[in-house]
Amino acid sequence: MQNREIHMMGTIIQLAVQHQYANFVLDELIMQLKEYEQRFSAHDPASELMEVNKHAGIKPVKVNPSLYELIKIGKKHSTAAGSSLNIAIGPLVQAWRIGFEDAHIPSEETIQSLLSKTSAHDIKLDDEAQTVFLKHTGMFIDLGALAKGYIADLLINDLESMDVQAGLINLGGNVMTYGRSPNQEDGYWRVGIQHPMLPRGNYIAVLNALDQSVVTSGIYERKFTTNNQTYHHILNPHTGYPIQSDIAGLTIVSKKSVDGEIWTGRLFGQSPDQIIDTLKHVKDVAGIIVTNNGELYYSKSLEPYLMETTS
Repeated sequence: MQNREIHMMGTIIQLAVQHQYANFVLDELIMQLKEYEQRFSAHDPASELMEVNKHAGIKPVKVNPSLYELIKIGKKHSTAAGSSLNIAIGPLVQAWRIGFEDAHIPSEETIQSLLSKTSAHDIKLDDEAQTVFLKHTGMFIDLGALAKGYIADLLINDLESMDVQAGLINLGGNVMTYGRSPNQEDGYWRVGIQHPMLPRGNYIAVLNALDQSVVTSGIYERKFTTNNQTYHHILNPHTGYPIQSDIAGLTIVSKKSVDGEIWTGRLFGQSPDQIIDTLKHVKDVAGIIVTNNGELYYSKSLEPYLMETTS
């Protein structure tokens, strides 16, 4: 296995592949990652997504088919009943700035005025022209909740096309396993589930994964504290404030990584029982939940593949 680690998309990305020309494959993957970042980023003023945001309330913008597809997927799941996912939440994300040095609590008036600009129903899509139009000025699509999963799936397609025997893609909290692990006799990859109350690298459980995506969303990664109150980055699209929840971390195990992003986004904030019950009815998708007091819940289908641990 050849490994490569780079800093991109606001996180540490780790890539590992088993191939006769592994370095060539890794170079290709990094080139693709740079292209995808240029397309999907809500932080790069020159990205293709930002062209859509800059023309909010002005005119439709023709976009690359992959960007169009991801926005369409995002709109569908943002407008689903009871969903906590909302790709139109960009104005509120920009206002809070959680994860950046200038993070702060916006005023109540600011939050209320921005909420009116965060309806995903106001994202107008034209399938034939492949254009995206944001109905009101001040609207802002942020694909941060979905892009890494979508990109991971695209990278897996690249691994297939280059006849890679095995590979691991870790886009910071988003792990994709491909082929049999060359380091384990049983072929399974060992993926640690972060313990939310302990420093990074301490796992509450370890999952045996094979040709699967493991996506984790948690309130312990990006946050800031002011006046003895801590605010995390997962915003409630209905209130404009961080989601109030008993859940510290939600991990989705799925065939496609974008499904992991979709369901962590849609279900975060619901009770563990509600989440597990919903996932029973979704094909090839299962969940692992860690509560604020360190309790572990998981889908029954994962039982043979999950091992609880204390460190």
